[in-house]
Amino acid sequence: MSLQLSHRVPILLKDCASKRQLDQIHGLLLTSCLHRLPGMRAILVRRATELGDMAHADLLFSSFRGTDPPDAVALYNAMIRGCAYHGPHGRALDLFAEMTRRGEGLPPDTFTYPYVVDACARLKVWRSAEAVHCRVLKEGLDAVPAVGSSLLAFYVARGSLGDARRVFDGFAIKTVGLSNRMVSEYAKARDIKSAWELFDAMAERDVVSWNAMLTAYVKAADVVAAKELFARMPVKNIISWTTMIRALSDAGDFVGMRSLFNRMPERNLVSWNCILSSYTKHGRFRQALQMFPRMLLEGLIPDSFTVVSVLSACENLRKLRLGRWIHANLVTPALQVHAEVGTALIQMYAMCGDIARALVVFFKMDRKDVFTWNVMIRALAVHRQADDAFKLFDLMRKQGFRPNHFTFMGVLLACRYGSLLDEGRRLFDMMQKDYGIPPSLQHYGCLIDLLCCNGHVDEAVAVLQGMPCRPDSEVWRALLGGCRIEAGLGSAEEATMGVVESSGDEMCVAST
Repeated sequence: MSLQLSHRVPILLKDCASKRQLDQIHGLLLTSCLHRLPGMRAILVRRATELGDMAHADLLFSSFRGTDPPDAVALYNAMIRGCAYHGPHGRALDLFAEMTRRGEGLPPDTFTYPYVVDACARLKVWRSAEAVHCRVLKEGLDAVPAVGSSLLAFYVARGSLGDARRVFDGFAIKTVGLSNRMVSEYAKARDIKSAWELFDAMAERDVVSWNAMLTAYVKAADVVAAKELFARMPVKNIISWTTMIRALSDAGDFVGMRSLFNRMPERNLVSWNCILSSYTKHGRFRQALQMFPRMLLEGLIPDSFTVVSVLSACENLRKLRLGRWIHANLVTPALQVHAEVGTALIQMYAMCGDIARALVVFFKMDRKDVFTWNVMIRALAVHRQADDAFKLFDLMRKQGFRPNHFTFMGVLLACRYGSLLDEGRRLFDMMQKDYGIPPSLQHYGCLIDLLCCNGHVDEAVAVLQGMPCRPDSEVWRALLGGCRIEAGLGSAEEATMGVVESSGDEMCVAST
């Protein structure tokens, strides 16, 4: 009976999904004395960590450790693994140090080192990881795939691709997975030469290898090489096709992108999101809205990325009716919690003129980020609702959100459209003194425009002359507009020449 039970317990532990079930299995092990079997205690501790109950795992570990079990290394490994994955990460290093202090009685093995290196990477304690690496080399364990892979991941996380490559070159057997990892890291670093040399030297490749090299070319914007590699691929999956679609989109080849998309043997939501976002990213909003019904007809359920793309198209084409339909029929409560979806709805309603509905969406949002606040404040400013924009600005700060330069651009626009000169001056000073945000050209342009429209051309000129950066054409145009109002000939001539010099557009002289 005990023998049968000893075989069943690991299965029960694997299937248990709660602390209560774990306690029941623990009780079973104690009453049947099966906890004395080698490895059983380690399995119990490991399952506790996998359930995320690190306090209970530590309690079990401490009770078992005191008995000096024969499977002590496996027990330590289980606890170190749990700490490396779930924290506290420093505890993993403390346990490892405890193992090394006990010397030959508790030697770390090939299962210990990968978790210790992972904990070092998470804590960014580079010197500790290097010390572990030295120990691994001394014990001759660097050629073990699991250990070498963890060291490779550590040096990648530290940004030391050279060291990562040296670890990789030390492998006696370079698996396809490890080679793919290195090619992918070279792709991220845009080191196309190294990526290609490694890819070309691979004795065996899978579809992931080809996709990694394809991604490298796409990141380097080498669409010609990407096309050639894509044509050579023996096997293509959805990732291959989608990556190539993105490459053609970034190159501006929308005819080729659409043709490739139509030739795809199978499409999923990621593929559709790719082509929709490609169209909206490049201002081809009509094409995005033409493709959207096709996606729905294929039975795919839109996610947050889909909704943001089509709402962006509705916003730019002023398709309020379609935007309302999407909101009513496709934006589920599960999608509404995403800040980017709520923000896209606010932008769509505001740009289509329904500022009241934009406000309703805003206040119903449970999760807002600074970008959401900025969008709503700017929308109110553009719709000439300066008082509401200022109230929202104050509420934003009361709720603990820190304004950024986009926030101040929104409230300065509210001042501009509301002709609120004193408030504009106050906010411009607040931005610098209270929040340490240096004004951008857009901020200066807005303030100068506000001053000029309220008849303070001389002050506007003083602000322009005090700018730490060279004014652009928009700043000069703002000053020029104020000079027309006040008929300041000298300032007007200076502003006109400023526009000409900064934009190179001689036609603006004729317009004066």
